[in-house]
Amino acid sequence: MLRIAINDDIRTDGESSPPSVYTCAIHKHLYMVAVYSIAHFLVDFASAFLMFRAIAQAPDWYLYVMLYNFCAFAMQMPLGILADELNRNSLFATVGCILVGVAYGFWHIPLAGVIVVGIGNAMFHIGGGVDILNISEKKSAALGVFVSPGTFGIYFGTIFGRGGGAFAIPILLALFVAVGLILAIQRVHRGAYASNASFSLVIGVIHKMLFIGICLFSVVCLRSFVGLTLNFPWRITEYWGLALVCASAFGKTAGGFVADRFGFAKTALFSLGISAPLFLFPQIPLLGVAAVFLFNMTMPITLWAMAKTFPGAKGFSFGLLTVALFLGFVPVHLGVNIPSGMPWLFAIATAISLVLLLVGLRKAKL
Repeated sequence: MLRIAINDDIRTDGESSPPSVYTCAIHKHLYMVAVYSIAHFLVDFASAFLMFRAIAQAPDWYLYVMLYNFCAFAMQMPLGILADELNRNSLFATVGCILVGVAYGFWHIPLAGVIVVGIGNAMFHIGGGVDILNISEKKSAALGVFVSPGTFGIYFGTIFGRGGGAFAIPILLALFVAVGLILAIQRVHRGAYASNASFSLVIGVIHKMLFIGICLFSVVCLRSFVGLTLNFPWRITEYWGLALVCASAFGKTAGGFVADRFGFAKTALFSLGISAPLFLFPQIPLLGVAAVFLFNMTMPITLWAMAKTFPGAKGFSFGLLTVALFLGFVPVHLGVNIPSGMPWLFAIATAISLVLLLVGLRKAKL
């Protein structure tokens, strides 16, 4: 983690900044990543809890789930462009937290609740995501740390949303605390927040950027579809179900650190190259957990690579990949799945993802 925060504080005259400045910069960025990561867990927990406790009981819940995912994922692209232009990332994140809390006021009005919580979720992810991308420089570890808590938030929000107990008030209080933490860290460590680059989608060779973007976009579409269709027979047990969630979350975290240490292409080749054959043994829990862990290691790589492809539009690039997540969700929601008796299809999809990612990284010269 200490490697992600120093680039802005190295002097250009060939001499390093004084140790105190160096250490201060590291701490500023660590605090920022920590606060956004905690808020990420809370926002996704609150969103999942509301959807499963209130919206899932509505007669038209099937359409509401589709609408929520559209607002929470597909809407991140236009919101990302707006965030790039306004250069108020922490404001986006705090407004997102507030909207998720406001959605609880529409507990008995599903349509309004779904739209408000979905847009709030999208705004938080864009605000936090762009701030993390701005401090990442040549490293992707911070991205892995930031995105991984969302997996736990969705998992536990779903469990508690389906269960009993009154959690609405504690959730709202937690969101209020998250807002306060984001505003406090932004105010206290204002100098650590790098400004957005001047918004532009026209940088470099257009056809090359489009090709790279299509490769990375396709990788995330496949990852989303495969991740949602995985149906290990043993995942219904509480122990192995939680193990899969941990593998998904910690795989994202590990991917950023491993990529920073060994390179993006080598990490992609290692993670997807090993996970593909492991998917051929879905009946063995340990191999399935390992496959999921390795499969998710490329998430921070794709996020970082897309942001580097469009350096003048980090919010747009972040949102573009969440559109890919949404497109991977749509066929699954409509009933298209990979049959459980055909694990080789997961292996093929993973291999295709590997080829697309390697080609995209090579073209981008990352």
